[in-house]
Amino acid sequence: MDALKFLYKSPLGRFFLKALCAPSLSKACGFFLDSPLSHFLIKPFVQKNKIDISEYQTEGIKTFNQFFRRKIKDGARPFDLDPNALCAPCDGLLSAWNISLDGGTVIPVKQSQYTVESLLKDKNLASKYFGGLCLVFRLCVDNYHRYAYADGGKKSANFFIPGRLHTVRPIALESLPVFVENAREYTTIESPVFGSLLQMEVGAMLVGRIVNFKQEANVARGEEKGFFEYGGSTIILLVQKGTAIVRGDISKNSAAGIETPVKMGERIASALSNARP
Repeated sequence: MDALKFLYKSPLGRFFLKALCAPSLSKACGFFLDSPLSHFLIKPFVQKNKIDISEYQTEGIKTFNQFFRRKIKDGARPFDLDPNALCAPCDGLLSAWNISLDGGTVIPVKQSQYTVESLLKDKNLASKYFGGLCLVFRLCVDNYHRYAYADGGKKSANFFIPGRLHTVRPIALESLPVFVENAREYTTIESPVFGSLLQMEVGAMLVGRIVNFKQEANVARGEEKGFFEYGGSTIILLVQKGTAIVRGDISKNSAAGIETPVKMGERIASALSNARP
């Protein structure tokens, strides 16, 4: 944390930060972490982050990145199958925010301000989510780094927005508009209950790759969507106005600036009556 404070809070640190956040450095790190030479990093990583490897499929792992994108054992992350449940697409720390009716501030994180339009770089698409919800799932390095579709339906192509690769830890979020500077990729899902959901993956420092498996297709709730490689990352879910209400504890915690730990597949919000906008 002291190193991050130096990088994000001091003029000299910000000088070095430019190099650390460059995609070229991330690619170089990714090349090493893809090689068998990185295998020695796995054991200390597990010990430091207290990862319970009994939950995961670890056979045949030869590189650090193979371990980082490890699959969880079948049945370990069941999805709530109630069609009126909106489920977490990943493990992580969840914050829920209301999107203003005029598309103004989405996430008022101290000095960092975000709008849907700046997040998506698409004014027409952004307007679909005015007055809705912005659900932010921050993944830490010890979390499961595969993710699934929050709900089923017809999905669009994947749209990639190039950018830098800041850390997504709170110290960076306080200093810079990280989510609108970092590289990210999104798709929309036409849900029969929740209307048009937008699911976005945001890269982070030393995350060289966001890997999504499908382009346009019909997908199922809980179907694996893709994975991140090394680093802490973020998934953002945009929900249209009048379709869902966030679980009470999540709403209360978010208002107090507290992130709520969630697991992939658990109910995080419920459909409103006559939910389709």
